[in-house]
Amino acid sequence: MKALKHITTILLGALALSACKKSYLEKPLTGALEPQFLQTEAGANELLIGAYAVLDGQQGGDAAVGGGGAWEAAPDNWIYGGVAGGDASKGSVAGDQTPIEPIMKYNSDGSNGFFDSKWRADYEGVSRCNNTIKSIMSVPKISDANKANLLAQTRFLRAHYYFDLKKMFNNVPYLDETTTDINQPNSGVDIWAKIEDDFKFAYANLPTTQPDAGRANKWAAGAYLAKTYLFEHKYTDAKPIFDAVIAQGVTAKGQKYALNAKFNDNFRTATNNSAESVFAVQAAANADPNGPSQANNGDMLNFPYGNSSPFSCCGFYQPSVDLANHFRTNPTTGLPYLDDYNSHAIKTDMNLSSSKDFTPDDGTIDPRLDWTAGRRGIPYLDWGLHPGADWIRDQDYGGPYSPLKNVYGQAEQETNGDNTSWAPGSGINYNLIRYADVLLMAAEVEVQVGSLDKAESYVNMVRNRAANPEGFVHKYADDGNPTGGFTDEPAANYKVSPYPGGAFASKDFALKAIYFERKIELAMEGHRFFDLVRWGIADTELNAYISFQSTITNDVKGGKFLKGKNEYYPIPQKEIDLSVKGGSPVLKQNPGYH
Repeated sequence: MKALKHITTILLGALALSACKKSYLEKPLTGALEPQFLQTEAGANELLIGAYAVLDGQQGGDAAVGGGGAWEAAPDNWIYGGVAGGDASKGSVAGDQTPIEPIMKYNSDGSNGFFDSKWRADYEGVSRCNNTIKSIMSVPKISDANKANLLAQTRFLRAHYYFDLKKMFNNVPYLDETTTDINQPNSGVDIWAKIEDDFKFAYANLPTTQPDAGRANKWAAGAYLAKTYLFEHKYTDAKPIFDAVIAQGVTAKGQKYALNAKFNDNFRTATNNSAESVFAVQAAANADPNGPSQANNGDMLNFPYGNSSPFSCCGFYQPSVDLANHFRTNPTTGLPYLDDYNSHAIKTDMNLSSSKDFTPDDGTIDPRLDWTAGRRGIPYLDWGLHPGADWIRDQDYGGPYSPLKNVYGQAEQETNGDNTSWAPGSGINYNLIRYADVLLMAAEVEVQVGSLDKAESYVNMVRNRAANPEGFVHKYADDGNPTGGFTDEPAANYKVSPYPGGAFASKDFALKAIYFERKIELAMEGHRFFDLVRWGIADTELNAYISFQSTITNDVKGGKFLKGKNEYYPIPQKEIDLSVKGGSPVLKQNPGYH
């Protein structure tokens, strides 16, 4: 929806109140819209569009306006959820974007500017939502239905921004449209109930469809409310809502939610806002002549880079060897190795130059691997065969793999690749929630309430889609030349099967299988760290990851996850310093940080 993609910087700068940046608040407003306009339905809707704009964390690409830097506040949380979750290395080379390195090793503190960037971006969203609510409530001439719709969309967005803050920092201050003193405490404050209330209001008041793609509807609110309950371990509250979304939910286009026939259709511009997209951050390539500010520029670093790479930058976010090994399947059953996947490692080209011969692994592999990680000798979308080391800046540091889900194809680069800056942007939407995610969350809830068979059926829906041969990566017709087109022959020995009936015979096994399935289905989408934390297994899983990955790459050597501390990130020291009242800071640092 173009209105949600293109926001004027006047609106961004004039009306957003930064929650914790006094110097910004103390500046006089310039270019402000007329108060009379804000008291109209059109004016309130413009403010709402501004609240949507912050979903990408960029605020029109201008961090000075009150938001975050591009990758520091990316909506997919690739640093905080992906790299820190073991999905990927930081990538590139040691010493490049150094603030990511302590985050990757769990030894950061509040002085790391990336945390402040993320904090400011989310509170910018909160602030815009609060201003939008005040504007809506001041409109004298508006129908009850339109008023409820606008308020529900705004409260949905506010709940999203607070949800992001909660899972990142845990102890965060709460400000709403009635708050007059922005310097609120964070100690002893639990905002889950506030997040619930906003999503409940949205679920009750949003229409089942919206006229524009990108706007939240009833089912997006329901899915997010149920996800909130899941994070709180309120499984009996989550179940009926997941049931309703799965049974009745329809997309913004009015079609029933469903898994796309092809897994990769979740990461292509031609299938943005598909039947699987429950709620997505909208992207638009080549909308800003000054750079890819609207083109998913939170991931602008995350393209293969090196000799012969077709991309201008930058080699970050390399899928880890540990992640890739999760995709090995048993040649007899087609099921994953839940307990010892690294003992069945997938062959790589580590320490092998691109000029040397290499034959890819011929064992059985889940086909989702090759839509998640670019690897030597396998087609990289329609760009040709991935050449290995020539597209990797430093294999010893980040490993042999390249990111894939955020990358546009060669055939679409003119319209959906954005090369207006030093690093590329992409027109591929980021799905905050997609239907496969809903099914796997619902499966988790079913296990917790005792419905193991239903949980197994949800997981098998996801696995059966992965097994669809139409969705496999296929070989090129002419010796790796993409111009020759694709054949019907799979590019690797793909085999993935559903769990046999009754396989989920115990709660422990069922949860293990679901946790594993989330890992491979949602890999590189920013969920992993937050999943591990809410499951209470982050310390064991991430320290095991460090132990294994350190035998192959240098990036995480010396890292250690400390239970009771690293489940949440530190409150930005800059925000603590700005919160001083009566000689003492109002904001308190999280446990374990100094």
